[in-house]
Amino acid sequence: MALFGLGKKKTENESSCCCSGNCTPETMEQAEAEKKQQGVKILGGGCARCNQLEEATIQALTELGMDTTVDHVRDYEKIAAYGVMSTPALVVDGKVVSYGKVLNKNEVIELLKKVRG
Repeated sequence: MALFGLGKKKTENESSCCCSGNCTPETMEQAEAEKKQQGVKILGGGCARCNQLEEATIQALTELGMDTTVDHVRDYEKIAAYGVMSTPALVVDGKVVSYGKVLNKNEVIELLKKVRG
């Protein structure tokens, strides 16, 4: 008898993916492809904090004169594909540059300058 699952062997049909087996190879491939796309993304369910980060990001892009669309990713399977467990998160050109806090406009500007140099 295994206590707390210790010593329990993993069977073939048990999944180790982030969505507890609800994904398919096609959906994982699509999520990986989306991660590599150029652009700016806000990861989060649409809460007030996520919306604040989105607004600060739009202001930063406007101030820098960057004509970039900001995508708001609300699908938790796609968010998990980035390895993000704490939202809101900011992704620039496929790279997670911040997560778990709301950045102000100036902080977003600094991150955009670093990534897009």
